[in-house]
Amino acid sequence: MGGGIADVRLWAGELSMVHERFVHRFNRQEPRQTALVYMRGLIASLERKNGWTLAEEAGHAGPDRIHRLLNRIEWDADEVLDDVRGYVVEHLGDPQAVLIVDDTGFLKKGIRSAGVQRQYSGTAGRTENSQIGVFLAYATPRGRTLIDRRLYLPTSWTDDRERCRGAGIDDNVAFATKVVMAKAMVRRAVRDKIPFGWVTADAAYGFSKGWRFELEQADVFHVMATTRHDTVVTRWSIDHPVHDLFPGLPRQKWKRRSCGAGAHGPRLYDWARVEVRPWHREDRRHWVIARRSVSRPEEISYYIAYCPAQTTLDQLVSVAGSRWAVEECFQTAKQECGLDDYQVRRYPGWHRHMTLAIAAHACLTVLRARELDTEKAETDPPSSSTSASRRSDA
Repeated sequence: MGGGIADVRLWAGELSMVHERFVHRFNRQEPRQTALVYMRGLIASLERKNGWTLAEEAGHAGPDRIHRLLNRIEWDADEVLDDVRGYVVEHLGDPQAVLIVDDTGFLKKGIRSAGVQRQYSGTAGRTENSQIGVFLAYATPRGRTLIDRRLYLPTSWTDDRERCRGAGIDDNVAFATKVVMAKAMVRRAVRDKIPFGWVTADAAYGFSKGWRFELEQADVFHVMATTRHDTVVTRWSIDHPVHDLFPGLPRQKWKRRSCGAGAHGPRLYDWARVEVRPWHREDRRHWVIARRSVSRPEEISYYIAYCPAQTTLDQLVSVAGSRWAVEECFQTAKQECGLDDYQVRRYPGWHRHMTLAIAAHACLTVLRARELDTEKAETDPPSSSTSASRRSDA
């Protein structure tokens, strides 16, 4: 978004409209008002976005109201998230949208924050004391934003119920792998009839044959990254390594394609696909896709796809490339909406903060989509019918 008073009024007005969608989830006036204050603070140009700075931005004497909203007052963050997703669908909904699963790390000190331990964080690129959140993003040509979130709890937590209770984690919250969390979020999107056409994820999730089979059984189309050690069913064998499918492929089968814009221009790779699973239904296809580096052809990545029979390689490349949209969501939500700038230790508080940060990010995403629509309308030449009408008027 640009700067200036007009822009501040614009996003403040839109944020109020998002807030109106879920204001009925709060029983009292104070948390209703504080939720809006909190989201406004998350979008504000503050160096830090913690309880004190958000309270100062709102003109409060201290952070007590902020802390009550996140930790003590009763409200259901999942119900609020349902309302936020409704807002996203209304403004960005697309039957060909892509659901993208990924996780991101939040560096934390100490041992009391729910789910914290020394674990690998992709954000830091190394093992650090951190929390890990698993997220679901919604990507369309008009914009991309986050629509679900779950805090990963390692067994060092779920095996210690006293420790869990101290962090507000109910006894019925058991250990779940990140893949299990991903499955649950996609099932929820299907159950709630979120319009989408595809699911994609990196190899940490796509390597799961069980999840791919579940998606196929539900007829959910997907392009999932996997590792070179994954195996597939071909007409020659039941467990055929994916990396063995491509060395003998004719050169003309490889197509140079961009899978989207990167920081340094189009992300160009050479792509090829091989059909597998020969006994599938007639109107569906299974493919293994290879993505080869142009400058370092020994570097090859692999994907497993399930899709309509008429799906082209270009379409599959586009879906595979859309996975980077979730990285963009993480970056903008952390930089502009305080996704990682929180001071809550309890499990419910984490989900509440993330829900309100997701609402703020969705608001900015919708405003940007409108800006692009306006710019496109101003730059596109008038249609032939409009031109003809103007000529006849003259």
